[in-house]
Amino acid sequence: MPTNEELRDNTKELYKVVRIESFHTYDWLLKKHYAHRIPSISFSFGLYDIERRLQGICTFGKPASPSLCEGICGKEFSPMVYELNRLCINDGLGENILSFFVGKCLTFFRTGFIFVSYADTEYGHHGYIYQATNWLYTGVTKERTDIGNEDGTHGRHYDKTIDKTVNRKHRSAKHRYVFFAGTKRNRELLRSHLKYPILPYPKGDNKRYDASYTPPTQAVLI
Repeated sequence: MPTNEELRDNTKELYKVVRIESFHTYDWLLKKHYAHRIPSISFSFGLYDIERRLQGICTFGKPASPSLCEGICGKEFSPMVYELNRLCINDGLGENILSFFVGKCLTFFRTGFIFVSYADTEYGHHGYIYQATNWLYTGVTKERTDIGNEDGTHGRHYDKTIDKTVNRKHRSAKHRYVFFAGTKRNRELLRSHLKYPILPYPKGDNKRYDASYTPPTQAVLI
């Protein structure tokens, strides 16, 4: 494996980011990512090393809540809103790999996209990867409970026959980040419609969760 110093100097030569089919992310999402479930996926990307092995995944999808989409920049711009909902890489790839990966994923999108993503306070996350890639920090969501199913699916898919006053799921507070894709003029337009205040980045020590599971390497880049 390359040393960390080599990774810092030669990241572009050692890694490649490409669009992949969503099913290549499933093993990562179910067994390696801390959420252990598959979200809505509209776009998925893979991080491949020089030996063409999949070393990380990043997925984007439509947020579950229509009100969330409208809450970013208003109803007019809600169709443009997508969430960066999963990001996961193998350990030992170097300190700057996550920011390289996310930055490369964002270059695939042109004018017409508003991205939102969250860093979960329950897991001690602060969103440093979004800070490193110049997302706007817009504060912390409120803790709440909402309808949830036993299989972990979101409340919009809940069984209408269940007692929704009992089957509630806790939703922890999350740091919220927003990113506008497009030309400078387009970004300035969207920023002028942003409904949230832009705040200083939060700081603190991140906690680590067990991500030692290594997905099989069947997703070899051809």
